[in-house]
Amino acid sequence: MSYLEELFGLSGKTAAVTGGGGVIALALAQALLGAGAAVSLWDIAQANADAARARLAEATGAEERILPLEANALDEPAVRRALEATEERFGAVDILVNCAGGNRGRSGFLDIDVEQFERVLRLNVIAGAVVPTKVVAGRWVERSRPGCVVNLCSMASYVPLSGVFAYDAAKAAVMNLTMAAAKEFAPNGIRVNALAPGFFIGKQNRALLVDPASGKLTPRGESVIRHTPFGRFGDVSELSGALLFLASDKASGFLTGVTIPVDGGYLVDNI
Repeated sequence: MSYLEELFGLSGKTAAVTGGGGVIALALAQALLGAGAAVSLWDIAQANADAARARLAEATGAEERILPLEANALDEPAVRRALEATEERFGAVDILVNCAGGNRGRSGFLDIDVEQFERVLRLNVIAGAVVPTKVVAGRWVERSRPGCVVNLCSMASYVPLSGVFAYDAAKAAVMNLTMAAAKEFAPNGIRVNALAPGFFIGKQNRALLVDPASGKLTPRGESVIRHTPFGRFGDVSELSGALLFLASDKASGFLTGVTIPVDGGYLVDNI
């Protein structure tokens, strides 16, 4: 085994990825597979999980190490069933990557739809961090096993983005919960960290950032690029290295409660 394989390799490990059909989830799952892990994709729709498995199998040739499962991350019994099915197929889960989340529209503060606001909070905080971590970390504590949780934060965790107040509040909460859970579970040998992606083109934000008709940047997209010192959007593959660092006990075994921005300099932009 080479030095890099020893430091970052995940052979023999099993990872569960929530929101498994999403663009970022796919990229992170591909990185985990590339490092040798088995990956269980949990998505609210079985069709999404199956499609993700097909794409990952084609990209990696590791079909036997991919398990697509339907699991609503808001539903504790459903997550528990997904965990049990994963354990039956691959053995104990070692790594949980919480990718469930997203936003629902934009508005001025006075036009906030409170019900929609609550749905976004539940999607990003309850499904995106609380329920899967409660279930999986609970299993680790019960069996006296170490483990690793990687949450997905955002630029909005640090600085609110205009017009997406629920998403801002939710992602700030996820970063706060990352720190709180890290303190809670440290005595059990469970590490809890997070990635904070900058601006990457995905299903939900594509039309917001790039005009579908012309292919040119929208005013919002232009604003993002002006605010990103690298002068471009990120490619989801650029999240892979940071994930593997956080997922590896060898590489980051003394690291917990940390959120790593992968943002092209967005947070250090100034005038």
